[in-house]
Amino acid sequence: MTKVAIIAANGGLFDAYKVFNIATAAAASDAEVGIFFTFEGLNLIHNEANKNLPIPEGREHFQEGFQQANVPSIEELVTIAKDLDVKLIACQMTMDVMNLKKEDFIDGIEVGGTATFVEYAKDANISLTF
Repeated sequence: MTKVAIIAANGGLFDAYKVFNIATAAAASDAEVGIFFTFEGLNLIHNEANKNLPIPEGREHFQEGFQQANVPSIEELVTIAKDLDVKLIACQMTMDVMNLKKEDFIDGIEVGGTATFVEYAKDANISLTF
């Protein structure tokens, strides 16, 4: 079985689409997928922040394109990822630095440190960072 390890360290809308599109496509292809969310990447799984992720300046026209192309919202992609058993790991250190608690995030995440992700990723076939 293919194993995919993704680090999500950035928190914009484009980052979210990259992370969740690849994660869900891989999981739908029977790969085992884990995502480690750190620093701004925590926005992608934050209860409130993931509903209003920033679009890069000058790229606001993409929002209309996403709607016209019927692209799923980030909330929908998160649900799909969870349904496909994608492992969602929030970085404990970053949460501590930002004074965030597990309750600030969507249901179904796991909280762990870098060692948790390294243990998961050590035998990954594919490793990606966004």
